[in-house]
Amino acid sequence: MNAEQPFVDYYRILQVDPNCDSKKLDMAYRRLAKKYHPDHVETADVDKFNDVIQAYKILRNPEYRKDYDAIHELHIQAAHPDSPDLDTVSVEERTALTDAETHEKILLTLYKKRRENAHSPGVLAFYIKENLGCSDEIFEFHAWYLKAKGFIERTEQNELAITVEGIDHVISMSRTSIAAKLLITQSDPP
Repeated sequence: MNAEQPFVDYYRILQVDPNCDSKKLDMAYRRLAKKYHPDHVETADVDKFNDVIQAYKILRNPEYRKDYDAIHELHIQAAHPDSPDLDTVSVEERTALTDAETHEKILLTLYKKRRENAHSPGVLAFYIKENLGCSDEIFEFHAWYLKAKGFIERTEQNELAITVEGIDHVISMSRTSIAAKLLITQSDPP
């Protein structure tokens, strides 16, 4: 990656945390490459497929990834100068932030499924766990939390489905996100 090329967030392309291990990186690559492959009629996207290949090519190589991480950190800090330095955030806080993002992904997946097929709103836990790239134990923690909050439930077929409270939570999160984006847009100088 040379200085003349625009910055590309390979972690965002592969939908992984910058601190992910090689196993999660591999899983994300396989999932997205399969999804965007030209032979996969429903979701084929050659541009995204090529982006996924390029991102994986850089991030799977430890030397390239180390160099890229230095550039990535500079761009993240430049884009968000007021955000706290991740080195000052404790491991527990980072884990909690990552968990919150995971809960959001699970709820959005289940929301989309229920909205598209209200008569059969369940999703196999295996499918969600596979998309998240997490272990059984970690996934069970997330499922327990969301169930205890009343956001998800198990169907008669033992699938996960979003509840009314979960839908309300997704809508609330979306409104909050849109409001925050509007504030940022309004505060940016012309």
